[in-house]
Amino acid sequence: MNLLIRNVRIVDTNSPHNGQTLDIFIENGMLKTIQADLQIENVEVLDANGACVSPGWMDVGVQACDPGYEHREDLKSVANAAAAGGFTAIAVQPNTNPVLHSKSEILYIKNNTQHSIVDFHPIGAISENCEGKDITEMLDMYAAGAVAFSDGRKSLQHNGLMLRVLQYVKTFEGVILNQPSDKAIAGDGQMHEGYVSTSLGLMGIPNLAEELMVERDLHLLEYTNSRLHIANISTAGAVERIRKAKATGLKVTTSVPVLNLLYTDESIAEFDVNYKTLPPLRHPEDREALIEGLKDDTIDMINSNHTPIDEEGKNLEFTYAEFGIINLQTAFAVSWTALEGKLSLEKLIEKLAINPRKLLGLNILRIEIGQVANLTIFNPEERWMFAESDILSKSKNTPFIGMQFKGKVWAVINGHQSAIFTHP
Repeated sequence: MNLLIRNVRIVDTNSPHNGQTLDIFIENGMLKTIQADLQIENVEVLDANGACVSPGWMDVGVQACDPGYEHREDLKSVANAAAAGGFTAIAVQPNTNPVLHSKSEILYIKNNTQHSIVDFHPIGAISENCEGKDITEMLDMYAAGAVAFSDGRKSLQHNGLMLRVLQYVKTFEGVILNQPSDKAIAGDGQMHEGYVSTSLGLMGIPNLAEELMVERDLHLLEYTNSRLHIANISTAGAVERIRKAKATGLKVTTSVPVLNLLYTDESIAEFDVNYKTLPPLRHPEDREALIEGLKDDTIDMINSNHTPIDEEGKNLEFTYAEFGIINLQTAFAVSWTALEGKLSLEKLIEKLAINPRKLLGLNILRIEIGQVANLTIFNPEERWMFAESDILSKSKNTPFIGMQFKGKVWAVINGHQSAIFTHP
């Protein structure tokens, strides 16, 4: 693929061209020339008119639903949604049917996505069927292409199993991902435990359920000296505990769901099931603590927490509706709408593009001559409305239909493939 991108502002702190508005010539999927006022004939031209380009974004922890739940999402539809959201890579959760808990399932993902514009990186299950009992053959999955290990939406409850898997992955410098939620404390909670849950008459999920497991995982990490990613934190207490752990030198990273940066439990006052997610939307003080954690790098990355749910699972009374929203297409817009003026664009891109790849030991992308063209082109100033007709996922469980955002993805480029969504 040959393409000339004109007048584009480079946002990449690892690039010698960071902050400059230049032209970029891509030849045969590689960054061939980067300079001002390039004159190249007989080539496709995309004039960015001062919009931005960054290394391609990556989302860690996507529910792709395939195999087994293709009526909710499949590998093709999730790739389309990811690309439209600016992501050139996704790491997919193991919560499928069958679960991604052996070499065969890992190869199913790899083999069926090798020609996609979006790079798929499977996360292998920690336990068989994600039941939290028997450890999987993680070494075989790692050799087949698993980039990390997690039980995904199912927090690992068994202390001894968590200890053993942290020890096991040390043999190949692997990393464990765990979304912290103590099931015995969270119980059948439907939303954040607080004033709003009490006024609505809904069972609450206290901050303690998350913070107790964060504390446990950090103690086990200290004991094993392994690598741990605490996924999708939502409370001020979790931020503070991880901040202290990092200061002591523990090899811990963490992420936050996009939705928790913009909304709080007050959004559920009208019983809108599209705001019902895990982790739940918390108190405004928790949201502010999450933003502070992003600013001081306690929180390393931002996730879409993309979880497709069909009508049968979502269009129910609040208590019976399943947790989750689709968010690949809107993740950047939600995060920039929430963070503009609080977090620099350069730091946001680090948390969307650079840190996810560092976590998984993947090549760090740079906008530099001789590098593979793996790029996201976007306009942080453009205002737009998300319409139902824009949805590329098979499921429609989103609270964002009809909502105005600031920050729009224009195109993604990955080697020899490109997808242009906006022609300026």
